[in-house]
Amino acid sequence: MTQPVPHTARPVRRQRSASRSGVVLRRWKTPKGDLIVSLLTPQGKLRAIARGGLRGKHAGALNLFHHVGLQVYARPGDELAVIQQASLEGALPRLALPERHPYAHLLAELADLLFQEGEADEYGQQAFELFAGALRGVAHHHDPEWVALVMSYKLLALAGFPQRTRVCVRCGAADPQHPDPFGGELLCGRCSHQRALSPSSLDFLRGVVRRSVRENMDHPVPAEDRAPLWLGLERFVGVQVGRVRSWPHLHAG
Repeated sequence: MTQPVPHTARPVRRQRSASRSGVVLRRWKTPKGDLIVSLLTPQGKLRAIARGGLRGKHAGALNLFHHVGLQVYARPGDELAVIQQASLEGALPRLALPERHPYAHLLAELADLLFQEGEADEYGQQAFELFAGALRGVAHHHDPEWVALVMSYKLLALAGFPQRTRVCVRCGAADPQHPDPFGGELLCGRCSHQRALSPSSLDFLRGVVRRSVRENMDHPVPAEDRAPLWLGLERFVGVQVGRVRSWPHLHAG
């Protein structure tokens, strides 16, 4: 006679529903009209689908840069979680202003590239707080360009992509001061035909990772010296991380 399976030996069903809170990095429609969103959460990046797309009941909360609370459902092996409920927890309407929106869009695209889905590591909470703080700074600070520049370099370093600034990336000579036109890092005078960066730009590059966000914000690089920093950032990201579509909009702004 078959013995009954003890209660403690019965398989435990996995929890398929979960509550998450995050900031919308990206959203796009599928051919079927559903809405897929990418969010940065304290537990890592999350991609989820809202059935019904832009006309669905959750679409209003799932706008770019919104901080939302979600109830999601996913079975083991599912590529996308399904959004069951979505509620708006915070919005920054000033990010829609033309002088601020390109910087917010760049930061969101960088975060989407830099952080992988499902990464619940020790840096998840820090990445989320850094990115959320960056959006608040772009929305409210009188110099949104400087906020975006500082926070872009900070996000890169947190994701494991710090620039080399103490030695020439070609020959290893100390104290390089010239931009690398291909890799976005620094070269010595013998390896470069580019004009040397300004002292304030060099000081920023060599100290941005070590200094706190507040320390960086309190010592801005003059606006006329920032163009080489943006160009170096664009080239460095292109080589180390991947293509960023926001650069043309940033240049146009």
